[in-house]
Amino acid sequence: MLCMSLSGCIFENDSGSEDAEVLAVFSFAPSKNIKVGTTVSFDAASSTPNDGSLTYRWNFDTEGTIDIDATGLTATWTFDEAKTYKVTLEVSDGSSTSEQTRDLTVAPESAEAPTAEITQYADDEDCEDESITESRHILVWICARDKSMTDRSITETITIQLDASNSDSGDSVSQYIPEDGYAWDLDLMEDKDNDGDPENDDDLVGETVDWSNVAPGEYEISLTVTNSVEMTDSATIKVYVSYAGYWNDFEIGGNTSGNAAELDFDAPIHYNKESGNTIVKAQMELEYPKEDDGCTNIPGANNCRAELNIFAYNEEDDEAGNTTSTDVESRDDGECDDDLDCIHLRLSGYMFSDTESTYGDGDWTMTIQNDRINDFRVDRFVIRLYYK
Repeated sequence: MLCMSLSGCIFENDSGSEDAEVLAVFSFAPSKNIKVGTTVSFDAASSTPNDGSLTYRWNFDTEGTIDIDATGLTATWTFDEAKTYKVTLEVSDGSSTSEQTRDLTVAPESAEAPTAEITQYADDEDCEDESITESRHILVWICARDKSMTDRSITETITIQLDASNSDSGDSVSQYIPEDGYAWDLDLMEDKDNDGDPENDDDLVGETVDWSNVAPGEYEISLTVTNSVEMTDSATIKVYVSYAGYWNDFEIGGNTSGNAAELDFDAPIHYNKESGNTIVKAQMELEYPKEDDGCTNIPGANNCRAELNIFAYNEEDDEAGNTTSTDVESRDDGECDDDLDCIHLRLSGYMFSDTESTYGDGDWTMTIQNDRINDFRVDRFVIRLYYK
């Protein structure tokens, strides 16, 4: 693996300003798996200012003082010994000078690159005991089966097991992968080590690791494997964490003074195409008796016939959907018993996108509403968040 140490913070280009800071910045290709005899190309185009005022001096094996091996905006060099070199670029505008030094590791000519492989797996079943078929990703469910009415928020997380044991060292006879040669990057959008590559940070290290406190969502992670001769390979995998929360056997009060009774449930929802964390759909399911036990009808009023509804509100409290248009006698979604009403409110993923005609993601509120006078019992309320 290439270890890159930067002599200063980059990457803002003020080339349009006469007062732009003199700053040496260079890249090289190939950037990894360089062997003895490989010709490497170096490019200082990101140095500032880039108005033609700079001179460039390269040293490809800095030891103490800087000797000049090449000049110019670009250069090539072939390394003839397996070791880690310190490559230095010096730029100058005639009055100010800047240097950048980076480590470049050269492997023996006989070295072979490893193969990084992340073990795919999925839960056997989702939270409704339906079997899952998955052959490319990691897919798991958080099943919060008996939520308390004092906890009407989705806060559960899960631990994801990550396994790189099927990775190959490249040459099983003379090469191996050390325990610290497995680096897991859990956020491919952030370059935590500032090496210019956001997909090779070592958030976790090891052949098999536990990724803790993973909330519902869609993730892409990376594994970088480095073998005993400093050759590397990387692989990525999608991780999907879906959720089902169940609130069972509770009551909702009645409409008093013309105000419907409401119970709010909080659901954090992600829809971000740039980061690849995008919900597929959200679904709410409500089951309650058509007539509550112990209720006494007022003659002619039929006030014991329950009618509960689900409402969904986005982070700005805009109403995105409700179930009021479903006729009371047609509430039989799912496998509904004869004495129960069952209604579902489904929200497609596009509704959470950030456009003028949709509602955005964030902290949503799912509300059960009772507009009738009587208190009613609820058999079950479920919130499902599908990320795959």
